[in-house]
Amino acid sequence: MPRIPVATYRLQLNHTFTFRDAARIVPYLHALGITDCYVSSILKAVPGSMHGYDLVDPECLNPELGTEQDFDDFAASLRQHGMGLLLDVVPNHMGIRSTENRWWWDVLEHGPGSRYATAFDIDWSPLKRELEDKVLLPILGEQYGAVLENQDIRLVYADGGFIVTYFDHRFPVAPQSWEGILSFRLAELTAQAGEQDQHDVQELLSILTALRNLPPRNERDPARIAERYRESGIIRRRLAALVTGNETIRAHLAGNVEIYNGTKGDSASFDRLDALLDEQSYRLASWRVASEEINYRRFFDINELAAIRTEEARVFHESHRLVFRLLRRGVATGLRIDHVDGLYDPEHYLVQLQEWAARELPPAPSGEPASLFVVVEKILGKGESLPATWPVAGTTGYDFLNLVNGLFVHSAKERSMETLYQRFVGQRIVYDDLVYFTKKLIMRASMSSELNVLGHQLNLLSEKDLQYRDFTLNSLTHAITELIACFPVYRSYITAEQ
Repeated sequence: MPRIPVATYRLQLNHTFTFRDAARIVPYLHALGITDCYVSSILKAVPGSMHGYDLVDPECLNPELGTEQDFDDFAASLRQHGMGLLLDVVPNHMGIRSTENRWWWDVLEHGPGSRYATAFDIDWSPLKRELEDKVLLPILGEQYGAVLENQDIRLVYADGGFIVTYFDHRFPVAPQSWEGILSFRLAELTAQAGEQDQHDVQELLSILTALRNLPPRNERDPARIAERYRESGIIRRRLAALVTGNETIRAHLAGNVEIYNGTKGDSASFDRLDALLDEQSYRLASWRVASEEINYRRFFDINELAAIRTEEARVFHESHRLVFRLLRRGVATGLRIDHVDGLYDPEHYLVQLQEWAARELPPAPSGEPASLFVVVEKILGKGESLPATWPVAGTTGYDFLNLVNGLFVHSAKERSMETLYQRFVGQRIVYDDLVYFTKKLIMRASMSSELNVLGHQLNLLSEKDLQYRDFTLNSLTHAITELIACFPVYRSYITAEQ
């Protein structure tokens, strides 16, 4: 049987409260009667993150929390005091603000042909056809053209390749698109190169040939994808060696980059950089377009948190590798699942966890397969119960906390508070109406892109039925809007099989 906590204490870890700090207070928590510590996410997060839920690498500990030895010392202190450790698992999303998220960086560089293209919930064929095989990045402070001509977007050569910068943002430039940069003013380079440079000029020409032969980024064949990764790495090393070893080529390339970055006040001078950006598997755009055109699933409307598809077996195992290792070692004794309702199929995910435990952990003394103590962060509506088929011990207790908070509300003064509020806002507001109109406001202001996608999907279904094909796209989208606004619970759990 899994260990059942009796009294749990939550620790928020970050660079101001590390594994060492946590280890120091374990004796104090034990003296208070705490039986189990529940820690915020310990996986590598965006540098400087104070909460840790914007993880960038699920396969290693967050270095800002301390070393592996620091973590082991914390875990050892818990064991010495007979205390358990609940890990916070964040299966729904990753932070994409930092270049340290190698999954996201790989997607931006290789597009739909990336090894991690299926790890994120990206619509590579969205309603806006200009975004075909691209992911929209709404990070610009102004309109794209204004930002470009203000030279806030810059091309940079770095370590055998190229990147694009926008203030502290960094984006990869796909190897296939290097050809234009490297071949620009090639005749001029050949003419000015001395006899000692001719061999290196030939090497540059060979690199250009290799770039032209790279498999395209929309290639889906695994063998061709592997070829693109292999050859891209070789080309990068060759270019780095060439630029490092030849001053003439290094200066020539620096001049090309400077020309690509344009001249302020000369609009036409930015055409090359614009064309280069258009070749990428991402599109930089103003933050204002996110609500209507974003084509990757987010954590609510937070653009910096991209949803991952843990329903995919490979993504599930890669994103849980470290968590599983700690469970297997007996360091972790239970799990708290963050935002379980953000998952495609919460029940399937939770079953996957228990199936892993039954397969990988030692059986109980009775011979029964091992199981995990799992609680989920789940918002239950009024009168709603946790699905009985979920293999969990319960929720993290929002419903319980709501009841406890009620102890601090003097309900006899409800009428007085309502009167005071109505006098302040100048109107009488019915709570249910407020909820209804606010839901519609959120759909219109923050999530209209998601609503449009649902409307088009419903339209495709209606076209297949003679009885419903005359319903217009607008009427179907309006129907979905009303359904969501009146939905009595947080979400449904209907799957493709039901």
